[in-house]
Amino acid sequence: MEDWLKNSDEVEPSWLTVDLAIFTVRDNQLMVLLVERGLEPFHGMSAMPGGYVQKNETLREGALRELAEEAGIDGSRLHLEQLGAYADPERDPRGRVVTVAYLALGANLPAPVGGTDAARAFWAPVSRLEKGEFGLAFDHHAILTDALEEVRRKLEYTAVATAFCGETFTLTDLRTVYQVIWNQQLDPSNFRRKVLNSTGFVEPTGEQWLPPTGRPAALYRRGPAWLLSPPLLRATTSGQPA
Repeated sequence: MEDWLKNSDEVEPSWLTVDLAIFTVRDNQLMVLLVERGLEPFHGMSAMPGGYVQKNETLREGALRELAEEAGIDGSRLHLEQLGAYADPERDPRGRVVTVAYLALGANLPAPVGGTDAARAFWAPVSRLEKGEFGLAFDHHAILTDALEEVRRKLEYTAVATAFCGETFTLTDLRTVYQVIWNQQLDPSNFRRKVLNSTGFVEPTGEQWLPPTGRPAALYRRGPAWLLSPPLLRATTSGQPA
């Protein structure tokens, strides 16, 4: 203990931050929330919203505060869960900064408004990020890659897809969520059968959506189940479920 105390001034201090991977579906595209950094390091580059955790708040409280400050979005009604911790010693040029990443999902999220150290906030198509059309600050590309795969995996085994829908939705709305996130076309009849055969996934409201043209569609809400039984599996490259 005495040796540790003697050498403690040589230990580099660490800081704790939170970063948020926030996804929504807009105009039949999977979108992620990004901010343009207004300060160094990486001034002018795109990044996930986030920042330092204050000493008097929990990680979740810090994530919600940063989301409100940097993008003007109330995250209290979002599906919010921890994705993981990222602690590469070289991830932040300011020093040893450990970040806890959060995954957030929501339906019909509003246009964001940049604030604090974010020059602006905006929704970016995930397809552009996957094609490498623009880079991200820090290690945020790696974090978003992990977050995206987590969302795609969760769609197979949980009811998380309903987080992208409103309180009521049609099966076409739900299928669109799966298609844009998995980037796969799904047969409407097979999808309907699988969803309705997955116990507790959705339940009918007894109401219908009346489109301007075409046939009415039944409205559903999320059911009581979280884990899907049986699950809905993605197709492999051969076109068959994994």
